[in-house]
Amino acid sequence: MAYLFTSESVSEGHPDKVADQISDALIDNFLAFDKNSKVACETLVTTGQVVLAGEVKSDTYLDVQQIARDVINKIGYTKGEYMFDGSSCGVLSAIHEQSPDINQGVERANPEDQGAGDQGMMFGYATDETENYMPLALELSHRLLKELAELRRENKDITYLRPDAKSQVTIEYSDDNVPQRIDAIVLSTQHDDFDESEQVMLDKIKSDIVTILIPRVVAKLPVHIQKLFTDDITYHINPTGIFVIGGPHGDTGLTGRKIIVDTYGGKGAHGGGAFSGKDPSKVDRSGAYATRHIAKNLVAAGLCKEVLVQVSYAIGVAKPTSINVETYGTATVDKTDGEISKIVESIFDMRPYFIEQRLKLRTPIYSETAAYGHMGRTPEVKTLTFKNPMGQEVTETVETFTWEKLDYVDKVKAAFNL
Repeated sequence: MAYLFTSESVSEGHPDKVADQISDALIDNFLAFDKNSKVACETLVTTGQVVLAGEVKSDTYLDVQQIARDVINKIGYTKGEYMFDGSSCGVLSAIHEQSPDINQGVERANPEDQGAGDQGMMFGYATDETENYMPLALELSHRLLKELAELRRENKDITYLRPDAKSQVTIEYSDDNVPQRIDAIVLSTQHDDFDESEQVMLDKIKSDIVTILIPRVVAKLPVHIQKLFTDDITYHINPTGIFVIGGPHGDTGLTGRKIIVDTYGGKGAHGGGAFSGKDPSKVDRSGAYATRHIAKNLVAAGLCKEVLVQVSYAIGVAKPTSINVETYGTATVDKTDGEISKIVESIFDMRPYFIEQRLKLRTPIYSETAAYGHMGRTPEVKTLTFKNPMGQEVTETVETFTWEKLDYVDKVKAAFNL
């Protein structure tokens, strides 16, 4: 019997994502000036106020308040009427030095023996239902909000948009797990005050979303995905009505509260650890990126149609306590998942130091991950420039989203005789 599956996304202006982006901007600036920085920064945003907290071990000094303001302004909170804007909000820093008890478990005389920055388990997932090997419901949810942000910045076809927004997509699947159609789309967007009545306003917003936003999203999709957009989709556009009060004024935001949006939209599994605000010695982040890298390369190599990869660590210990591969019965080789796991372990060195080296994680690449998902993104080479209060300037060429590269497909094929 057919079944429904739903995933959601939130925009860069959602309060939790504002917090994530500030935390990751701090990571980037610390890493730009000191590659060995150890950072775990949390951010809270609310009406007119930002609170920065966490632990840092670094040789550089930063104006963390200005970094936070720059992020907020870039997102689009630039007007006093939003009750939260980058130029006037208060920024309180409660960042202090990292505990030596944690640091002693991570740093080693031989860098290759670097211990995991925490215990825990991380998951990576991939499926062949989209070109970027991501679950379709989440991919569409992200695309809706990215396009909505483009419309907001253009300020041409839709002129009343404010930064905060959420989306949700429900897809009908067949018994053999193939997407059949989109059943429902939920989209709530913050907006300016309207002079017209609430009903006129809601009718205008729904019309613009269905006739302007949706066609722009559909036009950028592969043909087989475009066909899922039928006339039978149920739309819930701003279903609560007026959404003028939003962002950190409407709801307090915290780093790390959108971990399902950041990963696979509820598909597969999640170890529970957030990413933003953590340097790559924290395996919550680096381990999750590494397992996604494995999962994507396994599916791309044709080993399976869908896969979940788990890794786990003990704090201060380099070698993982376990590596597990679950192919959901879709494996194309005559091996058990346990046997596949052993071979995968021989291909990918999952010790923290080797993950950092393989994926080039000690570079300032994290700000871009903090909105619209850490997975399923397109790797790019970029040149970035950072400045600190001492007048120092660093320009660096970096590779973003290295865990999305298909650079291990040939090794997987060779190992499994594909």
